[in-house]
Amino acid sequence: MYYSLAAFLGAIVGSFLNVCIFRIPNGESIVFPASHCPRCKRLIAPIDNIPVISFLFLKGHCRHCKTKISWQYPVVELLTAGFFILFYHHFGVTIKGVWYLVFSLALLVETFIDLRHQIIPDTITLPGIVMGLALSALFPALQGETLPLMGLFGSFVGALAGGGFLFATGVLAEWILKKEALGGGDIKLLAMIGATLGWQGVVWTIFVSSLMGSAVGLYLRMRTGQERIPFGPYLAAAALFYIFFGNHFILWYVQSMGV
Repeated sequence: MYYSLAAFLGAIVGSFLNVCIFRIPNGESIVFPASHCPRCKRLIAPIDNIPVISFLFLKGHCRHCKTKISWQYPVVELLTAGFFILFYHHFGVTIKGVWYLVFSLALLVETFIDLRHQIIPDTITLPGIVMGLALSALFPALQGETLPLMGLFGSFVGALAGGGFLFATGVLAEWILKKEALGGGDIKLLAMIGATLGWQGVVWTIFVSSLMGSAVGLYLRMRTGQERIPFGPYLAAAALFYIFFGNHFILWYVQSMGV
């Protein structure tokens, strides 16, 4: 029952995240106007706004003008439902679980925006950095600490390590390649990841995202000749992997090295 409730709530939240993904890059309000078809501008009736189900019932087209509805809508709704189930199963209803879920939903929104527009909005990353710092001070256990000051310190070091590393990397790459290699959005995104997951999460995220980005980038360059790919989705995926598998991997590595 609880898993079904988690999936139901997740799908509803996913519907709202779709609004954020489509409107934030255009500077539009995520509240007004109400959900409407981007082509004919007709308001979407509640019966046509049921996550996933309405998309299937309408066969992926607007009821009024028959414009094709993007597959992004059900994909985001299903992913969000999956996130709710996964985080509930792994963390239960805890401060850590709720914050990690909110953090992951922010990563999901940024991923789809970056894929569509190759931008990462400050309206998500900057509040994310502040929230990571504040919650680490209020709940130092998020950083593996017991004292509020130490929790804040761990979060600050993580944000500084994440943002500072990518900034330095971007400057160096720009000097070598004579063109912009990393956007400011990527820098702030990794700072947000560091503020939430600490410096250990930053190290993991940099390593894993670099491997994934290099592999996919090489494949795309060989197949399509595409040279520039958004890096944000790889940072987001690596951060999510760290939440669930990072500590297990680090423990395995330390034990295998005999440390």
